Amino acid sequence: MSQTDDSESWDLEIEPASGFFDLNWREIWQYRDLIALFVRRDIVATYKQTILGPIWFFVQPILTTITYVVIFGNVAGISTGGIPKILFYLAGITLWNYFQECLMKTSDTFILNQNLFGKVYFPRLAAPISVVISNLFKFFIQLGLFLVAWMYFLIQPENDVNPNITLLLFPLYVLLMSGLGFSFGVLISSLTTKYRDLRFLIQFGVQLLMYGTPIVYPLSIVPEKYRLLLLANPITSIVEAFKYSFLGEGYFSWLWLAYSFIFMVVCLLLSILVFNRVEKTFMDTV
Repeated sequence: MSQTDDSESWDLEIEPASGFFDLNWREIWQYRDLIALFVRRDIVATYKQTILGPIWFFVQPILTTITYVVIFGNVAGISTGGIPKILFYLAGITLWNYFQECLMKTSDTFILNQNLFGKVYFPRLAAPISVVISNLFKFFIQLGLFLVAWMYFLIQPENDVNPNITLLLFPLYVLLMSGLGFSFGVLISSLTTKYRDLRFLIQFGVQLLMYGTPIVYPLSIVPEKYRLLLLANPITSIVEAFKYSFLGEGYFSWLWLAYSFIFMVVCLLLSILVFNRVEKTFMDTV
């Protein structure tokens, strides 16, 4: 600090954002090393002191897929559109797990980090951003499991797996899922600082949303009168496009993907608006 006769000048000044959508992205970039530490913490802490460790990344989707094959595929007899049941369910689970993990963990941002937030300053958005990045690590491991199964069925003499050029849109699918998970999570996290009851509804709501998304069934078997309702769910078009790209079975629409993108942008802006308002006073209400 240097001092003059009339005023004081400081090397760093910390002050609240002046507008609803004011976020200092340059400052967030300057704290990228902290975000990297948060990412490492999230990855290490998840399976620390567990017997299987990172193997749980594989165990969870495998057991879930087997359960879906038995219950929905064999017992309920739900069609998978000619796609091998294991591959069909694993495709949906891989993408859905990433969205769900991003949403659930970012929704607890303020609650889980309240002690840290009250002791030291850093851009609060760094915490949920680190969650989205750390979950990418788990996502790509589970994606590797899906790709192994995908290539196995792909080389079989008789198969109904028909990948196509839309595979190049895979980064877009990941971007949309991460953006929606991040937006929903930040919005919920901001609201739960004041309304704790919402925490009890999140798990139930996410479960309902999963059944409202074509994870365990293809959109093609849904009656026409209900199809538009499912497509209003912004995750539906992403999951269906992912399946169409890798498996050749699904509903691909540029229009509905554009809808999902616009929905994500609007939700992101809304979450930033609420986040900015809550960030200034959350230590008084948390």
